[in-house]
Amino acid sequence: MFAKGARGEMATVIVNGQEIEIGDDERLNGIEAAARAGVDVPRYCWHEGLTVVASCRMCLVESGQRDAESGEIRMMPKLVPACQTPARDGAVFVTDSEKVVAARAMVEEDLLIRHPIDCPICDKAGECALQDYHFEHGRDERRADVRPFTSRRRDLGETVTLFVDRCVVCTRCVRFSREISGTAELMVVNRGAHEEIDVFAGFPLHNKLSGNVVDLCPVGALGDRDFLYQQRVWFMKEHDHVCDGCSTGCSITVNENQDRIYRLKPRHNPEINQWWMCDDGRYGWKHTHDPLRLRGPTARTPSGVENIEWSDATSRLDDALRQAKRLAAVVSPYLTVEEAYLLATYIRSIDPNAVLAVGPIPREGEDESYPNGFTIRAEKCPNRRGVEKVVAGVGGELVTWEQLPDRLEEADSRGLWISGGYRSAWHSDEDAANLADRVDVCIVQDLFDSPLMQRADFRLPGAAGLERDGSYVNSNDRLQSFAWAVRPPAGGQLEGRLLWRLSQRDGLYDARAVLGDVAHEIPFFEMARDAIPTNGVDLRINQLA
Repeated sequence: MFAKGARGEMATVIVNGQEIEIGDDERLNGIEAAARAGVDVPRYCWHEGLTVVASCRMCLVESGQRDAESGEIRMMPKLVPACQTPARDGAVFVTDSEKVVAARAMVEEDLLIRHPIDCPICDKAGECALQDYHFEHGRDERRADVRPFTSRRRDLGETVTLFVDRCVVCTRCVRFSREISGTAELMVVNRGAHEEIDVFAGFPLHNKLSGNVVDLCPVGALGDRDFLYQQRVWFMKEHDHVCDGCSTGCSITVNENQDRIYRLKPRHNPEINQWWMCDDGRYGWKHTHDPLRLRGPTARTPSGVENIEWSDATSRLDDALRQAKRLAAVVSPYLTVEEAYLLATYIRSIDPNAVLAVGPIPREGEDESYPNGFTIRAEKCPNRRGVEKVVAGVGGELVTWEQLPDRLEEADSRGLWISGGYRSAWHSDEDAANLADRVDVCIVQDLFDSPLMQRADFRLPGAAGLERDGSYVNSNDRLQSFAWAVRPPAGGQLEGRLLWRLSQRDGLYDARAVLGDVAHEIPFFEMARDAIPTNGVDLRINQLA
């Protein structure tokens, strides 16, 4: 048990002479306690999401205990691993003494004796803990002979390759495969200085979370085969975003250079995905740069299909819809909350009785849950919950994709706006005929050509998920906001910007302003009135109150 502070006060821990308070229900170790004091303790093997093994010895610190009555501090004679030492009330940690500095330098020196000198070609260069710790904690001069050799390489599975001699045997990857993915493909073979990471014979690293071991690796031992040798990390820019691969809505970081995505990495969010993301989401961005994406709006005329400018498209779309009088709209679950709201309110501003339907909800198999609680949802869209609440809030009822054809039969002069954003085929020729052939004006905004696009009177290229600016609501009703990471290709148009102009709003598209309107008009989104924190906001709080 962790002792409480004297006289019912909060527990106090001393880090380098600085007192910090810790809650009675908190269970911290020396690394976490030091972080509270603004002190970074170097480590290789410790990770907050994995069990503690205390094998790398990089986090050695001096430790002691302050007597609650006398105030006397008694220090332990030997250094202890901070990752394995609990931060109890009165605990004392010294992270910058001569003994600690010497111990870190020794660990760094030992690791570098056998480490290959291939930093110039290593993908980890620029974000490598071994590099950073060497400059911060290593010795000034190398005492061992320099041997210019490169690392042996072998593939562990379809997504991950191992550079054997770069490995510092922190075993993060091994623990991940046993504790998080639960598949246990990885192990440590041999002993002593000959230890290596490997897979069990006949059982390659093949699970839907395997890419996370590359993120976990503190050095360049594990490489992402998809990203290998593609880009230097210092050339790329980072953007916080949300994965649109399923309704889990993992928080992610997008690495891009000049509007070209090179990799996605998970962003820590204890409320949704912890430190992880699935491989489907990690590698599911390739459609963003697909050369088959639609570019530039077109309109059907008596003489055929012609290209039009976006500057003209706004007025032509508005005129066509107002002439149709009776309207309907398909609101895609790939739209953001803000885009869905703009589309729904714009259509209803022309026809107060317009039919608002939710687009098809793509599903694959069943939900897949892992030992730590991480879940890959079968629902392969990011914002079904948000779109449904917007459609119901603006339209008063929830019309499904399957119900829409029958609803279109009820009107005489009809106009239909269909939003897409789907990565692959999402409707059939029959679906297209049932919709487009029943209306006088059909507007389709999507990523790729399709049966509906072929029948559309106006064909509008849309935006991919990582190009969007706005908010998603995941399957647990948690709303996350984000800014665009890359711009659409030439000729493309973000749905929000187009709908902003059609709604005759002043200035540039402002997703935050639209979300404020949504929160004001639809009670479900009331918790989104204020600034959205990095981890998102739970919209259920208001519903349960």
